[in-house]
Amino acid sequence: MTLKKLNVEKVVKAIETDAGESLEGLRESLAQAKAGVFAEIHTPQLIASRQRGRPPGTAKATTKEPVKIRLDADVIAALRATGDGWQTRINETLRASLHLAGRV
Repeated sequence: MTLKKLNVEKVVKAIETDAGESLEGLRESLAQAKAGVFAEIHTPQLIASRQRGRPPGTAKATTKEPVKIRLDADVIAALRATGDGWQTRINETLRASLHLAGRV
């Protein structure tokens, strides 16, 4: 059976009728399955076998190059105040600026 054609409401009604009660999260779970989002099963053995770092095969195609740059203290403070990911946002801001200037 292809899940794209799944009628979530019909399946929910059948399952809840069989169970004799309303089941919390059932609609959301079926909608995720229909959309192709499947949960990964985590057993104690799998958790214990995990190693530090990213799983193999998840490395990004392009790597970033570390550089040293000197910026004014107020600029750094403002960027850090935006929360985690501020360095990524600096990269995005520089890329957008270069794109506007026609250099990227």
